[in-house]
Amino acid sequence: MNFSRIFFFVFALVLSLSAVSAAPEPKWKVFKKIEKMGRNIRDGIIKAGPAIEVLGAAKAIGK
Repeated sequence: MNFSRIFFFVFALVLSLSAVSAAPEPKWKVFKKIEKMGRNIRDGIIKAGPAIEVLGAAKAIGK
């Protein structure tokens, strides 16, 4: 019985939050800038991967 009350409350809460319209986006988009910075770092690591492999191979040959 107690579980059904909790379940009903959680269901009503989720239903009410999904029906509420979202607030307008702020003019400054902090999370977009953070996401772009992370994307640039990821792309830089992907592009630098082959160069790092070549350096590692050259170091291994030099030993």
